[in-house]
This record gives sequence, C-alpha cells and structure tokens, in this order.
Amino acid sequence: MKCSRKLEQALTALRDGDFVLIYDAKGREEETDFVVAAEHVTSEHVYRMRHDGGGLVFLMLHHDIAVKLGLPFLAEVFAHAAGRWPSLAGLAPDDIPYDTKSSFSLPVNHRETFTGITDNDRALTIREMAQLAVDIEAVTEDDARRTLGERFRAPGHVAVCRAAEGLLGERRGHTELSVALAIMADVSPVMAGCEMMDHGEALSRRDARAYADEHGLVFLEGQDIVEAWRQWSG
Repeated sequence: MKCSRKLEQALTALRDGDFVLIYDAKGREEETDFVVAAEHVTSEHVYRMRHDGGGLVFLMLHHDIAVKLGLPFLAEVFAHAAGRWPSLAGLAPDDIPYDTKSSFSLPVNHRETFTGITDNDRALTIREMAQLAVDIEAVTEDDARRTLGERFRAPGHVAVCRAAEGLLGERRGHTELSVALAIMADVSPVMAGCEMMDHGEALSRRDARAYADEHGLVFLEGQDIVEAWRQWSG
C-alpha cells in the first residue's frame, strides 16, 4: 500500500508506542482523541491522556477479539436485564445525535490492580488486554473466555469499546478508525484512547492540531484513515 507521508508517520508512531491524534469528522462527534497502541501503554501514557486530554480513558477492540472473548455491547446487556430491572429499558441509547449505536462494552480492571483508577492500575489493565488478545489467538472460545475471567474483573475503571463488525465500512467512530490504523500498522488491534477536552466543550480541531504541532505528534482526519484503509483493504 502506498501511503501518504503523514499516514506513514502515524503508523510508525503506533509501532513505537507514541500517540496519534485523530479527529473523527465534521458533523459527527467533532472530537479529537489521543490514541496509542495498548500493548505499549505505561502510566506516563495514562497520565498524559487524563492531564492533556481530560476525557474518558478507554480501550478499543477489534470485533473478532470481542466476540471470541464474549464481550457484549453494554446496551444489549441492559436490554436483556430489563425484564428484571425495568428501568433499564428506559435507558436505551436510541437517540444518540451523532450515531446509530453505542460501541461501549464492559468496563474492566485487571485482577492485579488495587482500586483500578490510578495511572499504574489503568496502564496495567490496558496493556494486559492487548496481551490477552495475543494469548487467545490459538485457543478455543471457551478457553479465551475463561482466561478473560481469570485475568480481569468487572465492573472496572477502563471502559471497553467494540469495533463494528464491518469496521469502517459500517461505522466511522474513533473505535473503528483506531482499530483500522492498528491493523495497517501491524500492531495488536487493541488501542487505548482519550478525548481531548476544553473548558465545557471538546477541544476544537484547530487547537488539537496546534497541540499536535507543538508536541511533535501526528494529527489525522478520519477521512485520511478511511482513504488509506480503502487502499490497504482493496
């Protein structure tokens, strides 16, 4: 695949454990997220995301990994449990203004964490989820799900998001954009992210780009990734 110089820089950054900034699209969330390959995440990454980003620190998994681990969409868990707790039915996320479906699955902590919320704890949870994705490649679904339970507990302090089955052909949220970027970079398709916030609003695209320039980070538009993915997957 022939990539633009900026896209190549982004792929190299992910392989090296550096951040890439991704702005989804005008008319969608209109947010820029820090993203980084989960396998490289340290407490310093988590500190920077919460300090300079300020949004939710979360994990993004490839659809196939989530399915093998049996990780459901959280909205489906609520719908299933509504028979016992009817109030859950009224919480259905059917009016998201920028999307048709929430990508959120379960929030987790690794079992070796304490509270789960510290930078060290969250880094461990994130990094170990990437390791789990590698470890389950050659095992059965039953073994993968047993290992998930052995290593993680829920609820926890790191939200997990599931990429759509059709990836960018189905949805173009930060989850799908980040996982597609990971695949093209040939790193484990488990990514960590955090939205960049400002006082009361999402950080503007202009200010996010300025931050990237100031700190030597690659800034990508969602459309940059979509176009590169079409070439790579075509």
